[in-house]
Amino acid sequence: MKFAIITHVIHGKELGNYFGYEPYVREMNLWIKNVSEVLIVAPLHSTPKTKIQEFYQHKKITFVSVADFDISSFKNILHSLMVMPGIVWKIYQTMKNADHIHLRCPGNIGLLGCLVQILFPSKHKTAKYAGNWDSKAKQPLTYRLQKWILNNTFLTKNMQVLVYGEWENNTKNSKPFFTASYFEKDKIDVRPRELEHKISFLFIGTLSNGKQPLYAVQLIEQLFKKGYDVQLVIYGEGIERKMLENYISENKLENIVFLKGNQNQETIKKAYLENHFVVLPSLSEGWPKVVAEGMFWGCLPIASKVSCVPNMLENGERGLLLDLKLKEDVQNIESILNDNSLYQDKVNKAIDWSGQFTMDVFEDEIKLLLKS
Repeated sequence: MKFAIITHVIHGKELGNYFGYEPYVREMNLWIKNVSEVLIVAPLHSTPKTKIQEFYQHKKITFVSVADFDISSFKNILHSLMVMPGIVWKIYQTMKNADHIHLRCPGNIGLLGCLVQILFPSKHKTAKYAGNWDSKAKQPLTYRLQKWILNNTFLTKNMQVLVYGEWENNTKNSKPFFTASYFEKDKIDVRPRELEHKISFLFIGTLSNGKQPLYAVQLIEQLFKKGYDVQLVIYGEGIERKMLENYISENKLENIVFLKGNQNQETIKKAYLENHFVVLPSLSEGWPKVVAEGMFWGCLPIASKVSCVPNMLENGERGLLLDLKLKEDVQNIESILNDNSLYQDKVNKAIDWSGQFTMDVFEDEIKLLLKS
């Protein structure tokens, strides 16, 4: 089977091998495990591999490099209009040569893929919509357009769209799905930490406005001012790092907030196992990987009510839901900090629930998708 991947994920090349963002590539390696040839249409940059990137594992990969583009400004729109015809042609040629078409959405390359796939109604297709599938969510027009095309059974045929959560107005095209990070063999006897001595919180993700790392800092700052022995460890990089450094310095938080940068999967796993809570005050998510991973290792999630998060946390039974109102959220966190048995109960429920979603189960589901 020739398996075509259409994605906006930026790739690199080292010694003849292609690499990309580690969680994405780790998942794609399961998709391509049982196919004879892989065709990838994606941007290719000449940057060295980092700690958060991983290599594809396949012997026969044909890479079709395309320009990455965005429409965030008038200048970028002009550039996009110039490069899009070439990208569309490359996507068309790749889809024509493929036996199975796989789209990664939402993204600009994914949007073009959504449009071009209409021309191939008889080919088997899957799409992974990694964003918020909620039709009521406030999202860019390009995101809403991708959802509409993929969900439309007249325009999009022979397609299974993997979405996070169960939503109204879904068609037969959409299939509730999940993302996994660990195998069954990775499981160990995980027990809840005791809420005693220093209570440690994690933030793991891109340091961007959408992920709201500053809000995580402010939560811990307010708890510290109330007399709690707390700290926040931040893993990740992004455009808001300098702002965070300034805020930490100006508010004298150097002893309770620590910026660790990007780290590999083993370091992150160790952090989950050693800390009490993982905080995700994000404005938008698909399947929040850090929430699922934190639950798997007994690190209780404190997350905003976006996408399928309320379902993952069973409306607060397996974690704590944020209202993104600082005073109220701090009070809700306090209610757990002051009740160790409640904390332990939530952590145990989180461990039990997340243990269902392993890479083994994920791989079996992918095999079924490729056969259908």
